[in-house]
Amino acid sequence: MSGANISSMTPGFFILNGVPGLESTHIWISLPFCFMYIIAVVGNCGLIYLIGHEEALHHPMYYFLALLSFTDVTLCTTTVPNMLCIFWFNLKEIDFNGCLAQMFFVHTLTGMESGVLMLMALDRYVAICYPLRYATILTSAVIAKAGLATLLRGVMLIFPFTFLTKRLPYCRGNFIPHTYCDHMSVAKVSCGKVKVNAIYGLLAALLIGGFDIFCISMSYTMILRAVVSLSSADARHKAFSTCTSHICAIVITYVPALFTIFTHRFGEKSIPPHVHIIIANLYLMLPPTLNPIVYGVKTKQIREGVIKLLFKEKDILSAK
Repeated sequence: MSGANISSMTPGFFILNGVPGLESTHIWISLPFCFMYIIAVVGNCGLIYLIGHEEALHHPMYYFLALLSFTDVTLCTTTVPNMLCIFWFNLKEIDFNGCLAQMFFVHTLTGMESGVLMLMALDRYVAICYPLRYATILTSAVIAKAGLATLLRGVMLIFPFTFLTKRLPYCRGNFIPHTYCDHMSVAKVSCGKVKVNAIYGLLAALLIGGFDIFCISMSYTMILRAVVSLSSADARHKAFSTCTSHICAIVITYVPALFTIFTHRFGEKSIPPHVHIIIANLYLMLPPTLNPIVYGVKTKQIREGVIKLLFKEKDILSAK
């Protein structure tokens, strides 16, 4: 097919239908997502502010947590406002290039989130296995370079998605049964061959998620070996307790992500579309919503920082 013909089959905009089959309940579906979004924005922005202003939290573990919070709040902001416009105002149109841009940011940021979780696992490995060298290994320069490398990895692996999707002819129309522009959801609207898209999407998921899960697994295997060898039960408990928040964040992130990835390719016929779309939205919303809560409850230093900040603000107000 010539370039001119492909260009003539490129729609000016797509129509995002929301949750297929549940259009009449969009208002009710929107309420928990709106509530989760508010919690995610307030919680993550509050966590970033706390880490930036509390000197006791100026350590590598919390710098990575601040990076995770920034990634999370940016990720949900790329999709939720648009989703709420669909649910509340029936504003379903999205510009073709705007759709590609949203797709790029969604997948880049999810890859970034996975990478930060991997860096946090390596941070826990160094802290537990090499405690005396922790500060010299994870310097500010190393943390900055690691964060930049994670971002660049996501950008380089996800950027081809836009070309692979833009090259397709869209002669079946412009109707997408989703709340945001996901790579395979957009590609399947096309009447062209999407095998390359599917293969590259799975390859990118393996290079990002697969590599990160492998590194996380290896880190915790070595952490477990180091902790088990400790003679003191209190020392073992303390070492394990520093990892519980991160383990919860891993479960919250990867379980819905893996479900979404494999459902797109292998389980569409057995799973109702509305279930898949809701899980895909939870995949973007659960980590930003729950991570600040998990770290706030499980991490003593963050709890103490919140209490200290609240009392400080109270003293300032009373002084006025």
